[in-house]
Amino acid sequence: MTDDVSKVVKRVFDALSELEGIEDPTERAAAISQVLADHSARAPRLRELRREAVLALRAEKVSYRKIAARLGVSLGTVQDIERGHGGAWGTKARKKAVTEGSIDDESPAQ
Repeated sequence: MTDDVSKVVKRVFDALSELEGIEDPTERAAAISQVLADHSARAPRLRELRREAVLALRAEKVSYRKIAARLGVSLGTVQDIERGHGGAWGTKARKKAVTEGSIDDESPAQ
């Protein structure tokens, strides 16, 4: 990570630490609410920017492991990002359960 990028990240973390340090619990909670609301609105765009970087690196034939090391994430996270899934595991689409008697059912109809 370049020094300029590291400085930006440090400023964000410092600001979050300041937020946590607000003494009045009500003011702190109100400030946290503002940050969380902004994060919810901004998160999809941030995930898309990260995905664009992963796709660009993959187009350059950079390995998943090298991308993971550069981004500071796991190998599986890079693969999920490439597939377009950036959310929590619990939000992944599940296969529909096969019901008895359906076309996909491998057991013979009775």
